Amino acid sequence: MSKQLVLMDHDGGVDDYLATMLLLTMDSIELLGVVVTPADCYIQPAASATRKILDLMGFSHIPVAESTVRGINSFPYLYRRDSFVIDHLPILNQSEIVSTPLAAQTGQDFMVKVLREASKPVTLMVTGPLTTVATALDKAPDIEAKIQKIVWMGGALNVPGNVEKNWEPGQDGSAEWNVYWDAVSAAQVWETQIEIIMCPLDLTNNVPVTSELVYKMGRQRHYPISDLAGQCYALVIPQDYYFWDVLATAYLGHPEFYQLREWETEIITTGLSQGRTKVVSGGRKIYAMDKVDKEAFYAYILRQWAR
Repeated sequence: MSKQLVLMDHDGGVDDYLATMLLLTMDSIELLGVVVTPADCYIQPAASATRKILDLMGFSHIPVAESTVRGINSFPYLYRRDSFVIDHLPILNQSEIVSTPLAAQTGQDFMVKVLREASKPVTLMVTGPLTTVATALDKAPDIEAKIQKIVWMGGALNVPGNVEKNWEPGQDGSAEWNVYWDAVSAAQVWETQIEIIMCPLDLTNNVPVTSELVYKMGRQRHYPISDLAGQCYALVIPQDYYFWDVLATAYLGHPEFYQLREWETEIITTGLSQGRTKVVSGGRKIYAMDKVDKEAFYAYILRQWAR
């Protein structure tokens, strides 16, 4: 069976690195590259940490590209500074030399190049805002035909968002951060004919990162990938943290764990609800991950990282 071609686009949050690590363990996937979008991170340490992870896992032939897009509403700096922490973890700094190449092109140009050169349509695995995708489509509309589907961690359909009012005064609490960073670009992607499969907060709210799971990762510390995953999750365990990006990415490995539901939606780009993914009759049809076998998912990630 031929492998599914995937291009990863993440935005440097803690779970973005873990989603990338999970993707690299999937035997059915051929990863063509990783684009880092400068949203929930600072771009240099985020790209550096990504390259070191690829080195650690033996995939130093896969290039990493830095997107130069900009959003409308910045992530809080307390979120973004985690990229520096991950880049400095000892497990990622056992060598002074980083072998994984940094692409000469910007992330958006790299995306165009990879899609154009791909032998068949490619799945975009996006765990950050859709800005790099929208910018690439603007630059090269022909690449739409080379995108098989977008699997995206983003949006909140029938639950409150996670853009907290104390961080962003004037918001009504309906926005999810990956949309809110640049709702205009998300709306632009909504105007395409590309199949979109979302992993919204409606599902991720039910799949928390628990101390029990982090301890289990730690007990697999003789496996460097599980050790790294445990260290990353340990950084965020004092807060309410969920399997956002990892849950979305696991869909590529085991779609049978999930139930999808079709919704008609629109992206709100202005006003108090800017960044909301709203369910509306006659709106853009998307698929959302609606249910997941939690125990199968938890067992899967522990097993995949035990290597």
